[in-house]
Amino acid sequence: MQIFEQLLSALPGSVSQGLIWAIMAIGVYLTYRILDVADLTVDGSFATGGAVAVILILNGCNLWLAMLAAFAAGLIAGAVTGLLHTFMGIPPILAGILTQLSLYSINLKIMGKANQSINVNQTDLLISLRWVKDFAFHNPLITVGLVLIVLIALLYWFFGTEMGSSIRATGINPNMSRAQGINVNFNKVLGIMLSNGLVAFSGAFLAQYQGFADVKMGQGSIVIGLAAVIIGEALFGKIFKNFALRLLSVAFGSIIYYIVIQTVITLGLDANLLKLLSAVIVAIFLAIPHWKRQYTQTHMKKHKGGKTHA
Repeated sequence: MQIFEQLLSALPGSVSQGLIWAIMAIGVYLTYRILDVADLTVDGSFATGGAVAVILILNGCNLWLAMLAAFAAGLIAGAVTGLLHTFMGIPPILAGILTQLSLYSINLKIMGKANQSINVNQTDLLISLRWVKDFAFHNPLITVGLVLIVLIALLYWFFGTEMGSSIRATGINPNMSRAQGINVNFNKVLGIMLSNGLVAFSGAFLAQYQGFADVKMGQGSIVIGLAAVIIGEALFGKIFKNFALRLLSVAFGSIIYYIVIQTVITLGLDANLLKLLSAVIVAIFLAIPHWKRQYTQTHMKKHKGGKTHA
């Protein structure tokens, strides 16, 4: 009973973190599912968004302008990865690693040290952990939830335009897209930029939520993003067919992921094993479609064999 009460008490915080990371997970979805590119830039651009936002807030910048600046920083990081891949011919996974590695030093220069704190008692913020149970606009559940809905609506609109459709076509079949006169390289760069812009935007929210930015705050982001995408697809893939609903399923996947993590921690798991748990969760959900296919094929073979024997 006590464990159940602890879970209920921690639920608002888990859902809040899930919503914040959902924005990052949607960014991962854009490269992983739409562009069919493995982009590891996100581990660096996530921290860049947090670093830029915190420094600007500490220097008195408007909160929303700081968020937009974080988004712009993510766009620039994505552009670097995209150009390394398209202009220099470097495979996307290596291009992402190179940018991620560079961003570590850049993030240190932005903050001046390994981490930078915000005095949450003296600074007005969009969201904060201390407000997670307040019924007000600065409650992370309300603020991030509304922002997430707006972002999904904008992405749904954008990917319905000619440019957005060409990006989707590029991810599905780049050779056919090129034959149709689509600038495949431009679309790849634009898609990776948009992805990392969202990732950095999410990092800016998390920095405010926890009250500090750290150069290592993005470590493992790609795993969390993939977990959200895979969990969302596994649980809601057959229900949500519309593009906007697929993006929403990614958000649900992120929330479920953090609820699972919180549940396991409440049950007494060593916090040092969280990264291992994340990897296990992703591996299991990645394996589920494969297991389903194997089961279906085996079942069909047995069914056909039974009919032939009859």
